[in-house]
Amino acid sequence: MPQTLPKLYFIRHGETDWNAEGRLQGQRDIPLNDVGRVQAEETGAILARLDARYEDLAYWASPLSRTRETMEILRARLGLHPPAYRTDDRLMEVSFGDWEGLTWPQVEARSPRVAEARIADKWHVSPPGGENYEAVAERLGAFMTLLERPSVVVAHGGVGRALMALTASMSREKAAEVFVRQGVVYVFDGPRFTVETP
Repeated sequence: MPQTLPKLYFIRHGETDWNAEGRLQGQRDIPLNDVGRVQAEETGAILARLDARYEDLAYWASPLSRTRETMEILRARLGLHPPAYRTDDRLMEVSFGDWEGLTWPQVEARSPRVAEARIADKWHVSPPGGENYEAVAERLGAFMTLLERPSVVVAHGGVGRALMALTASMSREKAAEVFVRQGVVYVFDGPRFTVETP
């Protein structure tokens, strides 16, 4: 990771039906719903307000469709060519393995011991067949070495938590518990971040 990270505008993808139902998405490719599309447009408006040189930023997204659609909607809102951005597999959501598609009560019924252990230590405990936040942070750190100028990254809640820990703005334990909001822009500038709303 670079010693000084360029300013980073981090955006979680807009809402999906699985978000609304409380299902663990992980790396399942679930599309945005209508609320999510509105949220994506709102993030474009926020970016326009935050950075007058938005056309000069680098734009990166997770390859999953919910992040790509969020990126393309926000770029259209900015008047930029929607598909002119890069994707990177290291920006994918934390894998929930066998738990993907389940609600948390279903997880607790299926894997009570692992669910209890994960509640106690989300950073290190992995779902069956999945990964923990330490693994996400490792791949995210490798991705961040690519960033040479201020950038927009559209990814996922788990990636946002890993980013909060990697930038030294928050302890791993606290970062693992943060609810990463949709329809807002997280501005990482140095060791702190702010949350910009519509």
